[in-house]
Amino acid sequence: MQWSDYIVYVDESGDHSLTHINPEYPVFVLALCIFLKRHYCQAVVPAITGFKFRHFGHDMQILHEHDIRKETNGFNFKNRAVKSAFLDELGGIIEQHNFVLISSVIDKNCLADRYQIPDNPYHIALKFCLERLFYFMKEKAQQKGITHVVVENRGRKEDDELELEFRRICDGANAHGHALPFALKFADKKTNSPGLQLADLVARPIGISYLRPAQSNQAFTILEKKFYSKKGRDGAGSGYEGYGLKCFP
Repeated sequence: MQWSDYIVYVDESGDHSLTHINPEYPVFVLALCIFLKRHYCQAVVPAITGFKFRHFGHDMQILHEHDIRKETNGFNFKNRAVKSAFLDELGGIIEQHNFVLISSVIDKNCLADRYQIPDNPYHIALKFCLERLFYFMKEKAQQKGITHVVVENRGRKEDDELELEFRRICDGANAHGHALPFALKFADKKTNSPGLQLADLVARPIGISYLRPAQSNQAFTILEKKFYSKKGRDGAGSGYEGYGLKCFP
């Protein structure tokens, strides 16, 4: 079987624990960024690399949402205006370049209240996202090729559990009831991958939009047009609820 024309980068926001739920951020968000490989190589990677050279003088800096927000690990802005300009330029890169976003938000309080023995929020989100990823691949006539799904290492135990669940879903434990043509690829957290960094940057704004929908959220406004929509490309920015963005329960 040949490879598909797409590559998928995955990251999360929040943790999947139901024992200790953070009252400030009681959700788990899984985000899949789907890139056409040709566009990723020719446009996305050069754009991110150029951005890093302009702001840091080198391309080794990892763009991590938490570090940017907290101004740690190399993100030292002189003032708010400088930080705002940095974020505007980064947001412009995300807005300009093509990728499709599939995400799932798990409300952990609702999950724990509704189910006596709730499933792992990561596993629930993964199933929703992989099912929708398959819909997308079928639309693009790419379902006969293997698509790699890239995730960061989280630790031996967690990685083993994730790989087992990933294989279970792809082997048929999904809404389609048949095998899904996806392959899991783990990456070290220090891997300087533009795709993984973009996935990291988009996950938290999705969670904040769910928790505080009335709050101004410029990042989410940009992301709305990236979500996989039942209305297709012409309907970008609408028709994604329950489709490219699944909130549960």
